[in-house]
Amino acid sequence: MDTMQKITRDRLYSLEKYDVIRGEYRDRVMAHKQNRRLPIGPNVTLYFEDVLTMQYQIQEMLRIERLFEAEAIQEELDTYNPLIPDGRNWKATFMIEYGDETERRRQLAQMMGIEKAGWLRIGAGKRIIPVADEDLERTEEDKTSAVHFLRFELTPDLIAALRQGAPLSAGIDHPAYTHTIDPVPANIRQALLADLE
Repeated sequence: MDTMQKITRDRLYSLEKYDVIRGEYRDRVMAHKQNRRLPIGPNVTLYFEDVLTMQYQIQEMLRIERLFEAEAIQEELDTYNPLIPDGRNWKATFMIEYGDETERRRQLAQMMGIEKAGWLRIGAGKRIIPVADEDLERTEEDKTSAVHFLRFELTPDLIAALRQGAPLSAGIDHPAYTHTIDPVPANIRQALLADLE
């Protein structure tokens, strides 16, 4: 299954080739991302990652930095490959989004630990609490980061229940921010189901 592949150097476009196809490629990725973007309330969004979203991220980084040396490309691959789900989990970028900088700083100071307060649920099962920011320190002493990386591990029973039509719900239960999405929209549920073995 494509979702479980890791990206290798031979899968990437050269800078020249990417420059030629970038517009069409970006349009395809943006359309793809629409089914992988889950707002939870007005200020938090989960962006579920996969091979295509991560390859796009790598291609953009290579383009911006004008990277073409093998070692530099490998560093990008090593950074982004761990964010690709493996068929038994979902991986998501968790973004706290406030347009006003002062308001964002104020809210981030109140949201310490929010990355551990999110959850997903399949059917009537227990909440799936994510592993947050593996190998990264994203929270400072006085505020949380606006961006976190989450991994939701799924058991074979949960995957089977989802395949059999069990609804998917999501939410955040934090003193400064509580919202529930029940059910997760069908297009997102279907995209996430396709990520699983």
